[in-house]
Amino acid sequence: MTASTVDADLIAFANRLADAGGAVIRPYFRKPITVSHKEGKAAFDPVTEADRGAERAIRDMIARERPDDAILGEEFGETKGKNKYRWVLDPVDGTRAFITGRHEWGSLIALEESGVPVLGILDQPVLGERFIGAGSAAHLVQAGRTIRLKTRECAELKDATLCATDPSAYFSKPEIEAFGRVKAQARLTRYGGDCYIFAALALGFVDLVIEAGFHAWDAAALIPIVQGAGGVMTSWDGGSAASGKTILAAGDKRVHAAAMKLLAP
Repeated sequence: MTASTVDADLIAFANRLADAGGAVIRPYFRKPITVSHKEGKAAFDPVTEADRGAERAIRDMIARERPDDAILGEEFGETKGKNKYRWVLDPVDGTRAFITGRHEWGSLIALEESGVPVLGILDQPVLGERFIGAGSAAHLVQAGRTIRLKTRECAELKDATLCATDPSAYFSKPEIEAFGRVKAQARLTRYGGDCYIFAALALGFVDLVIEAGFHAWDAAALIPIVQGAGGVMTSWDGGSAASGKTILAAGDKRVHAAAMKLLAP
């Protein structure tokens, strides 16, 4: 990625998409809401009108203003485009947190150029926090202030704070065993958080995030934010994280390399 890849107009448009999604989501938070189950691999995979309504609002804006762009969203699948751009959407990443009244969720909006995530937004519309990654930088915008994000240095696992959402729910048995090898060497391990723990990493409060069972819409927006803050985000084997599956994010490339060795089969 380079700073010139994403111009100011695209960033402004992405911010308006986040505004539109947040306007739909906010009225549902900590209010009685119907929760449905999406049939699939998970025993319980919740979805609400906040998820669906926000994605519809974002898709409608893209269709009106950038009709040649492709769209991939968690709730309504893929719409093919006519150029090299694709928007990747997860309107409420962390629906389980959302329906239990916790704030550890966010709305994820990514722009891919020829399959590479070049712009990412993690919007927490209730807290008024918006994390934006584009080019070689990432920022937190809150209450009219813009703060440059920077991950912290952490050379060794013994000094690392490790986060994961829920290995028992999303990891296979071999993946749980691999995660355990990293956990055994980390200083502190905390669970829960979905996309929000990646924001904590970009803020410099977390050193490692290890996840599995991701999809493209879970990962694409987070890559420019983590990388723009100076971190590293790959699959467990060091490949691209853009398609999801296994995710290893670190604030320091040295602790990333140490964790990757332990995650290897």
